[in-house]
Amino acid sequence: MAEQEQRKIPLVPENLLKKRKAYQALKATQAKQALLAKKEQRKGKGPRFKRLESFLHDSWLQTREVKPHALELPDKHSLAFVVCIERIDGVSLLVQRTIARLRLKKIFSSVFVKNLKMLCIVEPYVTWGFPNLKSALELILKRGQARVKNKTIYPTDSIVIRGHLGKFGVICLEDLIHEIFLCPFHLSVVHHATKNRVGFLKEMGTPGYRGERINQLICQLN
Repeated sequence: MAEQEQRKIPLVPENLLKKRKAYQALKATQAKQALLAKKEQRKGKGPRFKRLESFLHDSWLQTREVKPHALELPDKHSLAFVVCIERIDGVSLLVQRTIARLRLKKIFSSVFVKNLKMLCIVEPYVTWGFPNLKSALELILKRGQARVKNKTIYPTDSIVIRGHLGKFGVICLEDLIHEIFLCPFHLSVVHHATKNRVGFLKEMGTPGYRGERINQLICQLN
């Protein structure tokens, strides 16, 4: 029986062995450095998971720390229309008092305001602007109320207006627009808002000053 031929081991070039050894050393060094970096990141850190209460507390603190910015008062306008479009929960005592003075107790309640300095305190929760005569007239005709001698009246009748304000030169509704003494009133929410409230709130926009664009909101909610 013939002798089995010895199997020849394939020879690997020396330069390839050196490259392979250098590559393995490089990968080991990189893995060691990554492990050390991960340990350094973990040092000094708190728990990896936060409880739901901590998120709610942080959100509450951010809401309380919102500081009103300076309000630029225009010269040509003297009467602003303010609409409450955000729910007022968990706010400071100053904001609560200002809302009470403005008599904006509910969302979508509105009022005419002459003292614009108070708006910088509640601006994150209201939107406001300067309505034109057409929008003011439509609001008074549809939702206007006034309080005379602790009685609520609807200032749409010229006889009523003349009887109470005739001595001041106000004899009709057109004169009343320039000397508004209305109580706050609640605006309507259009029917499609009950089906898609999120989309409706997006259409209303963000709180704050919107200038003469308040007329579009009045037309939408009146």
